Amino acid sequence: MKPAPKDWPRFSSAVCYRDAAAAIDWLCDAFGFEIRLKVVGEGGRIEHSELTCGGEGILMVAQEQPDSERRARALLRSPQSLAGANTQAIMFFVDDADAHCVHAGARGARIIDQPETHDHGAEYWADRSYSALDPEGHLWWMVQRLRNPPA
Repeated sequence: MKPAPKDWPRFSSAVCYRDAAAAIDWLCDAFGFEIRLKVVGEGGRIEHSELTCGGEGILMVAQEQPDSERRARALLRSPQSLAGANTQAIMFFVDDADAHCVHAGARGARIIDQPETHDHGAEYWADRSYSALDPEGHLWWMVQRLRNPPA
């Protein structure tokens, strides 16, 4: 398999919002993402964006465009447009799940599951994690690795 393009991970994700500009600001403030690229089009519509967290991975934040000529783009929806339904959860690692949860909650994240430790046994890993919904209802799962599996 050929390597991914320079400065791109092999995997990235796109998340769709009704108000992508507000979502980008909120994700940076509440979850600690950083803007790598933001292309603003006519009327302030976000045409393309790339956010990073800790310099690894890329999250693209898309503007809902149900009338787009691009079929794939026309299919993307915010949970607000789907009665709160989610078809995916986005997981990323944080340094301190408890502190991250407090910060995100203070910024308006709806905490679904408070931080809890999940120990999968000595031959596996142990994590501390919490889950939250952002203002448009996307499900996020933040994980702090406590113990790696043995080599």
